[in-house]
Amino acid sequence: MIRLGYITVLIICLPALCANAFAIERFPPPDFETGYEFPPTTTPPPRSDFREYADVFVLLTALALATWLTYTKRSRRGLFVLMIFSGVYFGFYRKGCICSIGAIQNVVLTIFDGSYAIPLTAIAFFLLPLVFALFVGRVFCAAVCPLGALQDVVLLKPISVARWLESALRLFAWGYLAAAVLFAATGSAFVICRYDPFIAFFRLGGNFNIVVIGVCILIVGVFVGRPYCRFICPYGLMLRQFSRLSKRKVTITPDECIKCRLCEDACPFGAIQTPTAPWPAGSHVAGRKRLGVLILLLPVLVAVSGWAGYGLSGRAARVHDRVRLA
Repeated sequence: MIRLGYITVLIICLPALCANAFAIERFPPPDFETGYEFPPTTTPPPRSDFREYADVFVLLTALALATWLTYTKRSRRGLFVLMIFSGVYFGFYRKGCICSIGAIQNVVLTIFDGSYAIPLTAIAFFLLPLVFALFVGRVFCAAVCPLGALQDVVLLKPISVARWLESALRLFAWGYLAAAVLFAATGSAFVICRYDPFIAFFRLGGNFNIVVIGVCILIVGVFVGRPYCRFICPYGLMLRQFSRLSKRKVTITPDECIKCRLCEDACPFGAIQTPTAPWPAGSHVAGRKRLGVLILLLPVLVAVSGWAGYGLSGRAARVHDRVRLA
C-alpha cells in the first residue's frame, strides 16, 4: 500500500514537473536562416514575492543561528556547517542573486534616482547584516556570506600576511566602494554585480574574463584566507566599520589572556586583535607620528586623486549606456 501511494503521488506530480518541457512560448524568437544561436541566459529570472520573502527569512534565521553558534554554543563545526548551507543556498541555489553585497547599489540608486523603486528584499538584505554587525559583530562574514564559504573551501595551506601589507591591500576596498557608489548613483552600472568574481561559479557560466579573475582569486585563496573578503569586498568594509561599535566581541577563551600569541599565528585571516595595555602604560608616540605623517600626506592624496579623476573621466563616462551609444 505504501509503494502504491508513492506511485500515485509520482503520477500526479509528473505532469507538473514536465510542464516546462511542453510549454509554448507566448512570444517565440524569430527563426534565423544563418544558423545563429541565442546565447544561454546567465541571469536568473525574477522570483515570486513569496519566495523572495522566504529568502529574507532564511537570511534572518542564518544570522541568528550564526550569532548563537558564535557566542553561546562556541562551535566551529556548527559554523562550518552553516557556512556550507549558506554557500549552497545563497550561492548555487539562488545563483548569487540577491546578495547583500550587491544590494549596496540598489540602495544608492534609490537615493539618487527618485524613479527607481527598490525591492523590500533588497533593503532587508542590505540592512540585516549591518544591524547584526552593530550589535554582535560580523556574523554575516563568519558563516552566512556565500562568497566567503567558497573561499574557505579552497583554503588548504594558509600563510600569514604582514600587517603593513594587509593594511595597504585593504585600501583597494575603499576605492572599489567609491566606484560602486559613483556608478550606481549616476545610473551607469552595477559594477559589484558585473565584476563579481564568483557569480560565474554559482551560475555555472558567465563571462570568460570574470571566470579567469575568479579562478585567480581562488588560487590565491589556497594560501591566503579569504582574499576577496579581506581586500576587495566593499560590503565587508562597511561591516568592519559597524562592528567596531559592537559591545559584544568574540573572545578566544573566557579566561584572561596570557599573551602567548599562539592564536595570532594560527588564525589564517589575521583577525586576532592583541590586547592593548591600559592608559597611560601604552605609548602614544607612534600614534602621534602616524597622525603627523597622514596630515602631511593629505594634500598629496588630494592632488593624486584629482589627477586620477581627471584622467579617468572619459573612460568612466563611457561605462554609462547612453554615453557609450552617443
